[in-house]
Amino acid sequence: MAGDVGDVTEPAGLRWAAVALIVVPDPEAFLLIRRAERAGDPWSGHLALPGGRRHADDPDLLATAIRETHEEVGIVLERTSFARALPDVVPRTPALPPLAIRPFVFTLAERPPIAPNPEVAGTVWVEFATLREPGARDELGMELGGAHRVVPAYRTAFGPVWGLTERILTLYLGPPAAA
Repeated sequence: MAGDVGDVTEPAGLRWAAVALIVVPDPEAFLLIRRAERAGDPWSGHLALPGGRRHADDPDLLATAIRETHEEVGIVLERTSFARALPDVVPRTPALPPLAIRPFVFTLAERPPIAPNPEVAGTVWVEFATLREPGARDELGMELGGAHRVVPAYRTAFGPVWGLTERILTLYLGPPAAA
């Protein structure tokens, strides 16, 4: 169930993952990573939230988000900084692995030091206000699986945020205001 931090049952062929939406104040911002370019990784080079696939020894998906964040960017998240879970998301492209992702929101009092591992090509704190500016949410044309698609995206100075990460940010921010 969305919002649950507990255990999940994995139907045959479905893998679970968790990501951390790390929110800091003054001004309110969140951490984005650029995934390193890696052969065979369908999300290679994409902008994303820190996170990854659940390991068998993770007691729950919250533990997955905490472990993956520490591994990828060196930030130690405490369960006490967990604010809430957002609804689960799944890829809409059949070419992607059968995966369900649970996003967890963490609130921190300040921006912690970041120490990216080799899976992360870069990091940036993005102010939520920039995502709410007129024109920040747009559509992006791209080639996916040999077909041209138009997808919703947030435009940032770090590059476009689209796909699963765009959907998670929209769950957090709420739907865009009508023009």
